[in-house]
Amino acid sequence: MQLKASSNDDGKPRRPHDPPKATPVLEFDLARELRQLGDEPERDSGQNARTLAKFGDLRVILIALKRGSAMPGHHAKGSTSIHVVAGHIIVRADGRTFNLQDGGLLALDQNVLHDVTAVHDSAFLLTVAWPGEAGT
Repeated sequence: MQLKASSNDDGKPRRPHDPPKATPVLEFDLARELRQLGDEPERDSGQNARTLAKFGDLRVILIALKRGSAMPGHHAKGSTSIHVVAGHIIVRADGRTFNLQDGGLLALDQNVLHDVTAVHDSAFLLTVAWPGEAGT
């Protein structure tokens, strides 16, 4: 299998990404996936992510953030959930602040502006669903 390397906005190559994962059934060992994210050089930038599942109407992404790292305000066209699997993050959305720790879950409707900051080294599953349409 040949993997293509993508690049950052600064033109520096990123790690090769696996092809989209959209077989009918997918199973993951999150502890192993987290170890792999932690071993990659991109982790030094403060943020690293891996798409675990990619279907036309659904994405599941594992995101690791180093303490103090942030994802500035953004929104998704689909409904979103943020499930913390390790650490502690703060999510600001809809004029509120949510402190999410291990096991914490937050669900956001479509187009809700939000930002994320890691209080400690953290990891969370981001799930985005696009009802009735393909998410591109």
